[in-house]
Amino acid sequence: MSYTPSTKPAMFFIGVTTGKSSINKVFPRWAERLGLGDCELRGMDFPIHADPARYREAVEFIKRDPLTRGALVTTHKIDLCTACHDQFDVLEPLSGAMGEVSSLYKRDGKLHARAADPWTVGYSLDAFIPANHWKNTGAEALILGAGGSAMALAWHLTKAEHGANRPAKIHVANRSTPRLNHLRELHTSWKSGVPLETHHVPRPELADEILPKLPPGSLVVNATGLGKDAPGSPLTNAGVFPERALVWEFNYRGDLVFLDQARAQEKSRHLQVEDGWVYFLHGWTRVISDVFAVDIPTRGPVFDELSKIAAATR
Repeated sequence: MSYTPSTKPAMFFIGVTTGKSSINKVFPRWAERLGLGDCELRGMDFPIHADPARYREAVEFIKRDPLTRGALVTTHKIDLCTACHDQFDVLEPLSGAMGEVSSLYKRDGKLHARAADPWTVGYSLDAFIPANHWKNTGAEALILGAGGSAMALAWHLTKAEHGANRPAKIHVANRSTPRLNHLRELHTSWKSGVPLETHHVPRPELADEILPKLPPGSLVVNATGLGKDAPGSPLTNAGVFPERALVWEFNYRGDLVFLDQARAQEKSRHLQVEDGWVYFLHGWTRVISDVFAVDIPTRGPVFDELSKIAAATR
């Protein structure tokens, strides 16, 4: 592919169906509120698990184009990092260890790459999870998917700074095994003391079978991209969520089958159901902060104002 040089300061969005994202309406309004000047957001769409050469071409363009300031990466975080790690001038250590990149930005002529998700997923979870939830309930967490966002959530949940307020166990289920193997290696290196159990679930019916093993109050997360980047859900309609579970759909747009499955059981199973809207807000504001070198708070009046601006476009 050939890319047209930017004619004004630009930020790219690397995804699958970038034109359908709410960020296209939100970004100009946020840019005005944040005083970013005359700038633009540009999309790059790639199929899931694209040819590594395509990722390298995109990163090389971002690196060399004078007016391109950086990019947010979604869906392709691991594949892009694997294909392009030698193209980054500075790779954040945590990003290198996890093997994923969600934020590309320039400083003093150098292209930096980092994983923003370990923090944005934490801010988003903290926005809805009850205080001391894990300590008070002894609940576990089931993360469906083993991509960059899933790794980030597992890392956040096991952080030593949470003390006793961590899940009794973390389950991660994925359709293929390489990323499960990588996550097990990472988890061992964290030395967190929180048990990790991985599950190879090539069919949704196998993921359903994990649900009855979970205690009441457990967290169940769709981190697969199914429902947005591809149709379907990681569960079947026969899957039964744990009583009083916290059910989190990472996506906020698309044919959100997983979200519909949770809402169908919301009253009968006393579920707390959340979509990915707050995650969307934190994910984008953190990377915009990187790309345009602007301070954006993660809470308080400014963040609340940005949230209201975004909500007006839904």
